[in-house]
Amino acid sequence: MYIQQIYTGCLAQAAYYIESEGEAAIIDPLRDIQAYLDIAAARNAKIKYIFETHFHADFVSGHIDIAKKTGAKIVYGPTAKASYDIIVANDMQEFPLGNEKIQVLHTPGHTLESSSFLAKDANGKAYALFSGDTLFVGDVGRVDLAANEKLTREELAFKMYDSVERLKKLSDDIVVYPGHGAGSACGKNIGKETTTTIGAQRKANYALQPMDREAFIKMMVSGLPTPPKYFFMDAKINRNGYEEDMDSLLGHNVNALTVADFIREKEAGATILDTRTAAEYAKEHVPGSINIGLNGDFAVWTGTIIDNVSLILVCAEGKEMESVMRLARVGYDKVKGFLKGGVAAWKEAGQKAKSVHSITAEEFAKNIEKEGQPLDVRNESEVMQGTVRDAITIPLGKLTEQLKTLDKNAHYYVYCKGGYRSMAGVSILEKNGFTNLTNVEGGMNAIEKTQAKIEVPAEA
Repeated sequence: MYIQQIYTGCLAQAAYYIESEGEAAIIDPLRDIQAYLDIAAARNAKIKYIFETHFHADFVSGHIDIAKKTGAKIVYGPTAKASYDIIVANDMQEFPLGNEKIQVLHTPGHTLESSSFLAKDANGKAYALFSGDTLFVGDVGRVDLAANEKLTREELAFKMYDSVERLKKLSDDIVVYPGHGAGSACGKNIGKETTTTIGAQRKANYALQPMDREAFIKMMVSGLPTPPKYFFMDAKINRNGYEEDMDSLLGHNVNALTVADFIREKEAGATILDTRTAAEYAKEHVPGSINIGLNGDFAVWTGTIIDNVSLILVCAEGKEMESVMRLARVGYDKVKGFLKGGVAAWKEAGQKAKSVHSITAEEFAKNIEKEGQPLDVRNESEVMQGTVRDAITIPLGKLTEQLKTLDKNAHYYVYCKGGYRSMAGVSILEKNGFTNLTNVEGGMNAIEKTQAKIEVPAEA
């Protein structure tokens, strides 16, 4: 069987194109489906199935549009219920693909319908497992995302234990193709590799080590970070379906706005999202805008920081369509348009722009001894490895809800790990009336190389 992984870094997501004897299937496709159609066309193959490992929470799937365009059947595992036509497979059911077969293994835990797909050759030998969000490199799927199933995380962890035990019985040489890599919020600590083997995971994956059910459940429900708030919205979209395909969406959302139009949308309540780099934003930006750059985990952080509201965009020239497309991947479809001509046009129209005061880590190390308050916007797990002494620690995803704990008269030095999240944090603070802000370039990666005093929290 021909197997091609299509990996999308900003979502740390892996979709798969698989093919045998001219018959193809797509596993867990993103909403922008053209890449999958192009592969099939180039290989002169017909897409027969779209296999979905579960109702995804971290992106909107392209399964419905692929089915409409190709006639392929959408396949989910046992217990799945959708508002569109699907095949609800039985556990162990096999689907022929060319001269090989794809077998459904029901592996609930991440969600109730979560399933893995086992590829078998013409002789019936299993050789590849598409494990979705059940088994990752060094991790397994988190057990707190199926809120719509009215199950507790302990109940899902109970089911995950059995699923893990089932996968552990597979042959060591079976190649594992997981649904996500490092950086995804669908696990607690996913490894950087994007493929592995059952044997390697049996040796190295903490969740596959010998333990009883009680110990496994306790381990699975502890240390779970807060999921991005858009997760439950996307799971609902994937379950209920959507009307508009990506081409149609791009057609009206990639909409050039004059400065006057942009201001009207702003006054009507639209949120300004600046998708340029932190450095470009720092130099000059539209007042009241939030910076989440395309050069990082753009869609994930947008879905974490901003509600699914009307958006107007400020983009680097030529990045307008990419910005809209990446927002649509996570179900953020309410884009009214982008500022034509960017910040330059804004200023030419007589509007004022703002800038952000940024300093190097070396300057920060000197300044913080004299004045100012360090503000660390990294996640709890990062902070536990060490932070600047006396820093206030608020994860970026919780900053908006904790603004009232901060002093608008204080001077905050904002930092993260590398400088991406800190500028987003500065933009949130500025939008909410904080005026004395300094961004620390290079974040903790650079601060650790200076004389700044670092401490490990007592809880570590």
